[in-house]
Amino acid sequence: MKDTDRQLLIELRRSLLHLHKTLLDWERTAYERIHGRTSAGSLLNALMNDPQFAWLRPLSELIVRIDESLEIDALEGPDVDVDGIVSLAASIIAADEAGDAVAQRHHRAMQEYPDAVFAHRAVTNVLKSRQ
Repeated sequence: MKDTDRQLLIELRRSLLHLHKTLLDWERTAYERIHGRTSAGSLLNALMNDPQFAWLRPLSELIVRIDESLEIDALEGPDVDVDGIVSLAASIIAADEAGDAVAQRHHRAMQEYPDAVFAHRAVTNVLKSRQ
């Protein structure tokens, strides 16, 4: 992997982690309105199993894919599909009230939670740097 691609993935990962945390904080607030205060362990369980958090899973999986890609590259493994990762990131963070469940929920978060707008913008700036 070229150094520029590696740096792009590192920056994309960082911005996606921030977006994920921001969206998780927003969703946690909604979850706790229904279920009451939630411990970190219970939240992790809900994140992995509760349908309310299902829309965040593609973002979680993308971050893991980036981690694996950076690790593979460090071990001189097979080529990493950086363009595929960037394309997937763009599709996952697409906020659209008429789109799929992920896009709809992401759109709603950005309407209700200003921090989500800033975190989303950071990811789009990294993605634009690829163009």
